[in-house]
Amino acid sequence: MVTILLGDPAVQSYIVYSAVLGMKMFAVTFLTTKVRVSKKVFANEEDAKSAKGKVKFDDQDVERVRRAHLNDLENIPAFWVLGALYLTTGPSAFLATTLFRLFAAGRIIHTIVYAVTPLPQPARGLAFGVPMFINIYMGFKVIQTYASAL
Repeated sequence: MVTILLGDPAVQSYIVYSAVLGMKMFAVTFLTTKVRVSKKVFANEEDAKSAKGKVKFDDQDVERVRRAHLNDLENIPAFWVLGALYLTTGPSAFLATTLFRLFAAGRIIHTIVYAVTPLPQPARGLAFGVPMFINIYMGFKVIQTYASAL
């Protein structure tokens, strides 16, 4: 049985990168607001009136940031669950930290190349694919470790 302790470097790494990703999601929320305010494009009438803007749902700049945020909402919670479960498999601290670090970097880069400074493919694909592969790998390792319980 694997005992997970808060003093374990892998657990500490998971905690730090989970917090970084949570803060990153808040940053994208503020980025969406910044783009909406700068373009005076809002999703509801009361915000549009108070900022002397308009209600518009198809502004390309706002939509890019919003889609990047939605992509985070689809992928980062899966990391939180799979990463926590992965820690119970007893990975080496080096491998776990590397995976967590690469996942966080990939998600940050994904937002930059998608919403902040749009770059052509394959930049966004790689920034999306590496973290996705990491989630798949961690999920596979969890299933492999505990498959005998089926």
